[in-house]
Amino acid sequence: MTFLLAASDAHAALPSFGMILPFAALLLCIALMPLFAGHFWEHHYPKVSIGLGLVTAAYYLFVRHDWHPLQHAAHEYVSFMALVGSLFVISGGINIRVRGEATPLRNVVFLAIGAVLSNFIGTTGASMLLIRPWIRMNKYRITGLHVVFFIFIVSNCGGALTPIGDPPLFLGFLRGVPFWWMVEHAWAGWLLCVALLLAVFFIVDLVNFRRAPAPVREKETAEEHFYFRGLPNLGFLALVLGAVFLPKNVQEMVLGGVFSVPALVMIAAGAGSWFTSKPEVHEANDFSFGPVKEVGYLFIGIFLTMIPALQILQSGEAVKITTPLGYYFATGSLSAFLDNAPTYLSFLAAAMGTAHLSVDSSADVLGFAGSHASHLAAISLGAVFFGAGSYIGNGPNFMVKAIADKAKVHTPDFLRYMWQFSIPVLLPILVLVGWLFVK
Repeated sequence: MTFLLAASDAHAALPSFGMILPFAALLLCIALMPLFAGHFWEHHYPKVSIGLGLVTAAYYLFVRHDWHPLQHAAHEYVSFMALVGSLFVISGGINIRVRGEATPLRNVVFLAIGAVLSNFIGTTGASMLLIRPWIRMNKYRITGLHVVFFIFIVSNCGGALTPIGDPPLFLGFLRGVPFWWMVEHAWAGWLLCVALLLAVFFIVDLVNFRRAPAPVREKETAEEHFYFRGLPNLGFLALVLGAVFLPKNVQEMVLGGVFSVPALVMIAAGAGSWFTSKPEVHEANDFSFGPVKEVGYLFIGIFLTMIPALQILQSGEAVKITTPLGYYFATGSLSAFLDNAPTYLSFLAAAMGTAHLSVDSSADVLGFAGSHASHLAAISLGAVFFGAGSYIGNGPNFMVKAIADKAKVHTPDFLRYMWQFSIPVLLPILVLVGWLFVK
């Protein structure tokens, strides 16, 4: 599946820099409205998101007279929601329970398994499959930190080793980066990042664990035992993952200007799962479409309002970077707030342009991967790791939060997520990883 946002004609004028304001306004609304106007936001966030998106749409239709960016944004949005929505529905038909007490060590093992699994079924697939059992196994002491570290490790940083792991890497694979390139060139950075996050989590979770009295822990976990219900849904999960790796000529087939063949396959897999899963499994998961609706409404606005920002970025006029470490932090800082897949592609195009190579040529991409390995590794790690910087940096982040909110877990709001976790915990780790492994 592609997450491409087509650039404007090379000879066309760039959009007005003022058109970045709707995107900035939407970010501020997502961050501040739940704090200062929670009741209003809860009931009217779809109108705010779509309304700001329509401002951008009107600009392209009536000022620039160019509807092509909107068509591409619609295509990308449908592809995004097909992946997220199908995995959400399929995972909702799978009920996993883990036996025994959720000790800090067991939690670390669970997150480590999730980090590895995300490279085989994607960060979105691993997140949707594991977030509910993660909440259940920690039910008697779960806090926002459990959700945040799940997002850090499973929904983002874990999936940095294969093109299946995260959409930015899949874009690179489609453009010519070898499948196992990240394993060969970035495994040490991945290992250090995940290990440090697990170590920090173990320490803070140990404090949390000791606060719960032993009788409470024993009572809450006495009846727990391992079981797995909804096994047929693994077939639908495989169908979604298979759609990602359809031949490139099939990937590029778009019906009605919006629906790609992989998206249609994913939608069909999600529908098949919904109609064949047993109701008792959905009931055990407390399944509802509320979380995916919330993500769907918010990302309509995000995909539309970020069009001008991405076009300015892709023009190369905003990118004056020469060092791998510069690309690492530049790609990362924007990936924390823009969709990290087109951000990756934009910086890859900019880096290749400085070497007089084209991102549209597979031979050039392969040559760049060999001659500028440090630049490619920096852009790749920056896009994947920093996607955990905010709730909207990567697709699964907001979905995990929405599922946790539905389960009555007190997750941090947008600003607290950054102020209490991503800036003081995640950022120093990513700075250290960059300093050690991005040359």
